Amino acid sequence: MGIYVEIFIRGTMEDLWQKTQEPSIHQRWDLRFSEIEYLARASGEAQKFLYATRIGAGMRIEGAGESTGEHDKGNGQRTSALKFWSEDPKSLIRSGSGYWKYIPAEGGIIFLTWYDYETRFGMLGRAVDRLGFRPLLGWATAWSFDRLRLWIEQGVAPESSRVSALVYALSRLVVGFVWIYQGIVPKLIFPSGDELRMLNDSGISPAYLSITLRAIGWAELCFGVLLLVLWRQLWPLRLTIAAMILAFLAVGFRSSQFLAAAFNPTTLNAAVAALAAISLVVAKQVPTASRCRRKPQSPES
Repeated sequence: MGIYVEIFIRGTMEDLWQKTQEPSIHQRWDLRFSEIEYLARASGEAQKFLYATRIGAGMRIEGAGESTGEHDKGNGQRTSALKFWSEDPKSLIRSGSGYWKYIPAEGGIIFLTWYDYETRFGMLGRAVDRLGFRPLLGWATAWSFDRLRLWIEQGVAPESSRVSALVYALSRLVVGFVWIYQGIVPKLIFPSGDELRMLNDSGISPAYLSITLRAIGWAELCFGVLLLVLWRQLWPLRLTIAAMILAFLAVGFRSSQFLAAAFNPTTLNAAVAALAAISLVVAKQVPTASRCRRKPQSPES
């Protein structure tokens, strides 16, 4: 049940070590923590720290931990182990432990973590953890690791990748919504007279106008759902831009009177194409948890 995340980062050991071991830098890229503070320590003592995570509505969860050892092997590998706990009654996590490992590889570093924890709130806490919290925490760890990779490999600051992720999500959600809405409302539920007239202008036989409109509606609905399901695939965005241009040209040549209507293809198609283009522009700066390995490699591999 432990959480395992591994990623390959093209960078130096020194840069990766600093960005993961310096609290003020670590908290910038790790989605799991809002604040990390090292406490003063005497020589030979374990490094203790405090952490906090904002959960919204002005609330936060606080905890503490300590580094239980750092090992630098002769082959260049490094390991940083720690244990952590929280006495905050809002925290599902009671206590846990884990480690980070840094393994030099050709062209970069394999950076991985494994950690596990005990929950509070008895059977209810274990159920919530298994069904929702643990998968979410694993995703947040993997997403944060790729956010760190973007920072080291491409120089994309964590704050910038966060904004890019929000822009990408909002623009893609709106594009998907428009496809789904245009498929369901004016074509399947309330067949639009204007839609039927445009089909008639394009040469569709009057006997087939209704069935053609419904077929287009189902196609738009399915494509909108596909655009949301295939969240990281970029071809639906490119196809959206092409479809908006072709649809605009078709209306312009066959039903030009609709281009001056109050709600017209000119503004709708331009807006949807622009949102799809925005998603494409920021996509390369958006972290993705899917880039991380979530299970250790077997010895045979």
